[in-house]
Amino acid sequence: MDPAKIGILGFSAGGHLAATAETHFNKPVIDNKGISVRPDFAVLAYPVITFGDEAHKGSRTNLIGKTPTQEQVDLYSNEKQVTADTPPTFIMQATDDGGVPVQNSIMMYEALLKNKVKTEMHLFRAGGHGFGLINPKAPNCGLTGVQAG
Repeated sequence: MDPAKIGILGFSAGGHLAATAETHFNKPVIDNKGISVRPDFAVLAYPVITFGDEAHKGSRTNLIGKTPTQEQVDLYSNEKQVTADTPPTFIMQATDDGGVPVQNSIMMYEALLKNKVKTEMHLFRAGGHGFGLINPKAPNCGLTGVQAG
Protein backbone atom coordinates (compact mmCIF):
# COMPACT_ATOMS: atom_id res chain seq x y z
CA MET A 1 0.00 0.00 0.00
CA ASP A 2 1.11 3.51 -0.74
CA PRO A 3 0.42 5.88 2.19
CA ALA A 4 0.49 8.80 -0.23
CA LYS A 5 -2.66 7.51 -1.94
CA ILE A 6 -5.98 8.46 -0.45
CA GLY A 7 -9.26 6.92 -1.51
CA ILE A 8 -12.90 7.49 -0.76
CA LEU A 9 -15.47 4.94 0.35
CA GLY A 10 -19.21 5.47 0.41
CA PHE A 11 -22.33 3.40 1.05
CA SER A 12 -25.79 4.23 -0.32
CA ALA A 13 -26.27 8.03 -0.07
CA GLY A 14 -22.63 8.15 1.06
CA GLY A 15 -21.89 6.38 -2.22
CA HIS A 16 -23.39 9.40 -3.97
CA LEU A 17 -21.10 11.65 -1.95
CA ALA A 18 -18.08 9.48 -2.85
CA ALA A 19 -19.10 9.39 -6.53
CA THR A 20 -19.52 13.17 -6.46
CA ALA A 21 -16.04 13.57 -4.97
CA GLU A 22 -14.53 11.36 -7.68
CA THR A 23 -16.33 13.09 -10.56
CA HIS A 24 -16.54 16.74 -9.43
CA PHE A 25 -13.02 17.19 -8.02
CA ASN A 26 -12.18 19.72 -10.73
CA LYS A 27 -15.14 21.94 -9.74
CA PRO A 28 -13.99 23.29 -6.35
CA VAL A 29 -16.55 25.14 -4.26
CA ILE A 30 -13.94 26.42 -1.79
CA ASP A 31 -10.43 27.74 -2.19
CA ASN A 32 -8.31 24.61 -1.85
CA LYS A 33 -5.04 26.54 -2.28
CA GLY A 34 -3.92 24.42 -5.23
CA ILE A 35 -4.17 21.11 -3.37
CA SER A 36 -5.79 18.38 -5.44
CA VAL A 37 -8.97 17.00 -3.94
CA ARG A 38 -9.12 14.16 -6.47
CA PRO A 39 -9.21 10.81 -4.67
CA ASP A 40 -6.75 8.18 -5.93
CA PHE A 41 -9.49 5.53 -5.96
CA ALA A 42 -13.12 5.11 -4.98
CA VAL A 43 -15.16 2.28 -3.49
CA LEU A 44 -18.92 2.57 -3.98
CA ALA A 45 -21.27 0.20 -2.15
CA TYR A 46 -24.90 0.11 -3.31
CA PRO A 47 -24.43 3.74 -4.33
CA VAL A 48 -26.97 6.35 -5.26
CA ILE A 49 -25.51 7.50 -8.59
CA THR A 50 -28.18 9.04 -10.77
CA PHE A 51 -30.83 11.65 -10.11
CA GLY A 52 -32.60 10.70 -13.35
CA ASP A 53 -35.24 8.01 -13.89
CA GLU A 54 -33.52 5.41 -11.67
CA ALA A 55 -32.90 7.85 -8.81
CA HIS A 56 -33.34 7.09 -5.15
CA LYS A 57 -36.04 9.72 -4.81
CA GLY A 58 -35.34 10.56 -1.15
CA SER A 59 -31.67 11.25 -1.83
CA ARG A 60 -32.52 13.43 -4.83
CA THR A 61 -35.12 15.42 -2.88
CA ASN A 62 -32.81 15.86 0.12
CA LEU A 63 -29.97 17.18 -2.03
CA ILE A 64 -31.61 19.23 -4.77
CA GLY A 65 -35.22 19.68 -3.62
CA LYS A 66 -38.64 18.59 -4.82
CA THR A 67 -38.59 20.57 -8.07
CA PRO A 68 -35.00 20.54 -9.36
CA THR A 69 -34.06 21.96 -12.73
CA GLN A 70 -32.86 19.59 -15.43
CA GLU A 71 -29.43 21.22 -15.07
CA GLN A 72 -29.33 20.23 -11.36
CA VAL A 73 -30.49 16.68 -12.14
CA ASP A 74 -27.76 16.30 -14.78
CA LEU A 75 -25.05 17.86 -12.61
CA TYR A 76 -25.68 15.46 -9.72
CA SER A 77 -26.23 12.41 -11.93
CA ASN A 78 -22.66 11.28 -11.47
CA GLU A 79 -22.71 8.79 -14.33
CA LYS A 80 -22.91 11.87 -16.58
CA GLN A 81 -19.84 13.44 -14.94
CA VAL A 82 -17.34 10.58 -15.50
CA THR A 83 -14.26 11.50 -17.54
CA ALA A 84 -10.97 9.79 -18.33
CA ASP A 85 -9.61 11.55 -15.20
CA THR A 86 -12.07 9.83 -12.86
CA PRO A 87 -10.08 7.62 -10.47
CA PRO A 88 -10.21 3.80 -10.53
CA THR A 89 -13.44 2.60 -8.97
CA PHE A 90 -14.74 -0.56 -7.30
CA ILE A 91 -18.53 -0.95 -7.17
CA MET A 92 -20.62 -3.54 -5.33
CA GLN A 93 -24.35 -4.02 -4.96
CA ALA A 94 -26.95 -6.78 -4.60
CA THR A 95 -29.40 -7.20 -7.45
CA ASP A 96 -32.24 -7.57 -4.94
CA ASP A 97 -31.52 -4.16 -3.41
CA GLY A 98 -34.90 -2.72 -2.43
CA GLY A 99 -33.52 0.71 -1.54
CA VAL A 100 -31.39 1.84 -4.47
CA PRO A 101 -32.07 0.43 -7.94
CA VAL A 102 -29.12 -1.70 -9.11
CA GLN A 103 -29.20 0.27 -12.37
CA ASN A 104 -27.34 3.01 -10.47
CA SER A 105 -24.25 0.79 -10.19
CA ILE A 106 -24.62 -0.48 -13.73
CA MET A 107 -24.84 3.06 -15.19
CA MET A 108 -21.74 4.13 -13.28
CA TYR A 109 -19.84 1.03 -14.36
CA GLU A 110 -20.77 1.60 -18.01
CA ALA A 111 -19.73 5.28 -17.81
CA LEU A 112 -16.38 4.27 -16.30
CA LEU A 113 -15.80 1.69 -19.05
CA LYS A 114 -16.78 4.17 -21.77
CA ASN A 115 -14.16 6.59 -20.42
CA LYS A 116 -11.52 3.85 -20.07
CA VAL A 117 -11.32 4.21 -16.28
CA LYS A 118 -10.07 1.14 -14.42
CA THR A 119 -13.11 -0.35 -12.74
CA GLU A 120 -14.45 -3.52 -11.22
CA MET A 121 -18.02 -4.29 -10.25
CA HIS A 122 -19.43 -7.13 -8.17
CA LEU A 123 -23.18 -7.72 -8.33
CA PHE A 124 -24.48 -10.19 -5.78
CA ARG A 125 -27.60 -12.24 -6.40
CA ALA A 126 -28.84 -11.49 -2.89
CA GLY A 127 -27.99 -9.14 -0.08
CA GLY A 128 -30.62 -6.43 -0.13
CA HIS A 129 -29.64 -2.90 0.82
CA GLY A 130 -27.17 -2.09 3.55
CA PHE A 131 -25.12 -5.28 3.82
CA GLY A 132 -21.77 -3.51 4.33
CA LEU A 133 -18.56 -5.26 3.36
CA ILE A 134 -19.79 -8.68 4.51
CA ASN A 135 -22.88 -9.94 2.73
CA PRO A 136 -24.73 -12.37 5.05
CA LYS A 137 -26.90 -13.61 2.17
CA ALA A 138 -23.81 -14.66 0.19
CA PRO A 139 -21.52 -16.19 2.86
CA ASN A 140 -19.23 -17.88 0.35
CA CYS A 141 -18.58 -14.79 -1.75
CA GLY A 142 -15.12 -14.30 -0.24
CA LEU A 143 -15.60 -10.55 0.15
CA THR A 144 -14.60 -9.69 3.68
CA GLY A 145 -12.90 -6.42 2.94
CA VAL A 146 -11.72 -4.26 0.10
CA GLN A 147 -8.12 -3.36 -0.61
CA ALA A 148 -7.16 -0.92 -3.33
CA GLY A 149 -3.70 -0.26 -4.58
